Amino acid sequence: MASKRPDSDVWNIVDNDEMSQHYGRNFKFDFSYISSDEIKELFKDYVWQNYRVGNKTLSSLYREVNSYFYRFIQFAESRNIISLKGLTNVDVENYISYLHTTISEKTGKPMSYNNQRNCLDRFKTVIRWCQLHRPDDAPVTEIFTGSEYTGVNRKLKIDFIPDDVVAQINEALKTEENPYLKYGIIILQSTGMRIGDLLKLRIDCIKPHLISGYTIEWVQHKGRKNKAPMPVRSECVAAIEKLVEITKDLRDEADEKDKNTLMIRRVPVGKGAGKVMNLNSVSFNNWFKKFIKDNDIKDANGDYYNLTSHQFRRTLGTDMLSKGTNINVIQQVLGHTDASVTKRFYADVKDKERAEVFKSVGVIGNINQIQSNAFDNVSEFEWFKANKDKCVAGLCDGYCTKPVTDGNICPRLLKRQKCYTCSRYITTPEYLDAHKQHLANLERQLEEGVIYGEHYAEHFIPTIEVLKVIIERLEGLQNGN
Repeated sequence: MASKRPDSDVWNIVDNDEMSQHYGRNFKFDFSYISSDEIKELFKDYVWQNYRVGNKTLSSLYREVNSYFYRFIQFAESRNIISLKGLTNVDVENYISYLHTTISEKTGKPMSYNNQRNCLDRFKTVIRWCQLHRPDDAPVTEIFTGSEYTGVNRKLKIDFIPDDVVAQINEALKTEENPYLKYGIIILQSTGMRIGDLLKLRIDCIKPHLISGYTIEWVQHKGRKNKAPMPVRSECVAAIEKLVEITKDLRDEADEKDKNTLMIRRVPVGKGAGKVMNLNSVSFNNWFKKFIKDNDIKDANGDYYNLTSHQFRRTLGTDMLSKGTNINVIQQVLGHTDASVTKRFYADVKDKERAEVFKSVGVIGNINQIQSNAFDNVSEFEWFKANKDKCVAGLCDGYCTKPVTDGNICPRLLKRQKCYTCSRYITTPEYLDAHKQHLANLERQLEEGVIYGEHYAEHFIPTIEVLKVIIERLEGLQNGN
């Protein structure tokens, strides 16, 4: 590792961390697209210091420079912003609006909500770093209110995999022919490890245990430390044994650093075709997409489920929490260094089944700030802007972004059924009283209808639960939270 920061705008840095999944890879950092010398110098300093002290991996810093910082620089240059010192909360709001309306160069579509949030997160991280390490270059006043994510496209985000999707995945695994994907998913489900840790798993990771039967050990590459031995289920042990067996004959051809790595394969095509190498996360992500489509795995809305490796980790944590597992035990299993991290991610999910009801609730925010990425295409967005004040788009407690399809009125809208769990539904603080009244009416009917049996009661419960969440979130927006 070089001790002095490079002087040029283009850095070529080789990842020399043997524990990194990108060990030996050259990362090219190009800061030349930043026209402001002041901002460029600050970003360079941020990257170099985080690299030098090991706070962030080279790959994550590379992604920040080439993706997330890039978006902010585009915004800054469009507004003639040449310094961070003069930034205000208005600039933050404008940046959020900019992200909402930005079209991705790769997809030709609006940026995903996750990508928008990542861009804002990294920008906030730079500002916080600047306040600590370069206070003279930091904004004069606090520019973040804490409510940046409660805006127009804040949907209730459930990161765990719903039970019905888990069932579909496990059924599909019975006939899955790709052993790396099949057994990799079983390992992820059982351990909650990160994808980078799975890809660096050693063939001797399973150890016998007098009480637990077997434990699994691995290095947590995010924190660069050994994970405490974790009791593991027999199906996970069997999955690892299968992979050891499948890759046995390949090890003689692998590079020395990969010989004892579990996830090695012969590259089928491309630059390294024929060579035995360690698997990468790109391959797994592509396999996930193919696996979902090949097996027709869909969510409650009938769309192909967007499966990611990290969701297995969240699912394990949520399952443990729902079963009443102590938060400190969950912390140890997931390898969080701070219990507050565990609580932040999982403590608000008390009941998996209840949370599942909310996952499709539509947009909650300011109707006049609804952005185009809430719609399938630009024409729908333009139609909504023109008709949002007309009765055709208005409901007694919100709005519908697509009441008509191919000349036919939405059957949900006609019957006023399940609108709350439709992604086309929008509500705002101005309808708070209407929701409260609706909730009171349903709770009264529920109480009065007990004599009709459980079926009658169950008819109202999901709507009541959704309404409670909607009211809570609208009250938060009304109070500026």
